[in-house]
Amino acid sequence: MSDAPQNDWDPGTYHRFRGYRLRPALDLLSRIGSLPKGDVIDLGCGAGDVAPDLHLRFCKTTRAKLIGVDKSPAMLQQARALALHDRLDAADIALWEPHDAPALIFSNASLHWSNDHRSLLPRLVSALAPGGTLAVQVPHQNNAPSHRLWRTLADELCPGRMSEVDLPSVLLPAQYIHLLEGLGEVNLWETEYFQKLPPSQDGHPVRRFTEATYARPILQAMSDRESERLIRAYDDLIPKAYPLSADGSALFPFRRLFFTVVRAGQGASAS
Repeated sequence: MSDAPQNDWDPGTYHRFRGYRLRPALDLLSRIGSLPKGDVIDLGCGAGDVAPDLHLRFCKTTRAKLIGVDKSPAMLQQARALALHDRLDAADIALWEPHDAPALIFSNASLHWSNDHRSLLPRLVSALAPGGTLAVQVPHQNNAPSHRLWRTLADELCPGRMSEVDLPSVLLPAQYIHLLEGLGEVNLWETEYFQKLPPSQDGHPVRRFTEATYARPILQAMSDRESERLIRAYDDLIPKAYPLSADGSALFPFRRLFFTVVRAGQGASAS
């Protein structure tokens, strides 16, 4: 997430599809087993959407603290209003390090914004308490038409501009297995969610969904005139991949990659 306020995340735009974005987080949460004693880290907490469930599951009946970490001032302001985190740290998740060994590092739809997973993930696992869990969910949608079209059109309409854009990306599933299997017990899976996006009065529903996340750095790298031209072109072409229903809604398959790593060793159980 960006340092500069003018490039900050827009919680309102992001939350337009809050239910669709929250469901994978809850699915990941359901796959976490018992934890040792230690804090619960909401890494890339955003506006705190998963905080109620993390707090209820792991903190309400224990002394575990819920600590949120995010880089976006706007998102942290939203999370602060919930008053569920014991502490909120403004930090780049790629550089963050815990004060004490946590029982759980939970990262929902955030690590794909950080580069160099080959060094980041082993460092996160090694920071856990023995028996602690790293739980991660990232979109695995970059090769789908919804995402490819943004890149293709940006290259065609604004030649050279994409060289300035740092897009989110993830490794292949097999690469994650090879990277993590020596660090603890690894569980990795994919789920494709068939999301029926509601009608929009301002453009195709898939464009409205993706412009708040994946396409955000592309649009921010352009002038207002360029971004408006790109959006018009995207709206014109995207119905070929995701046709609109009679009511204006669109079926949008969206793939997500999940994995958990339980660090080797045993700690006293807190849940």
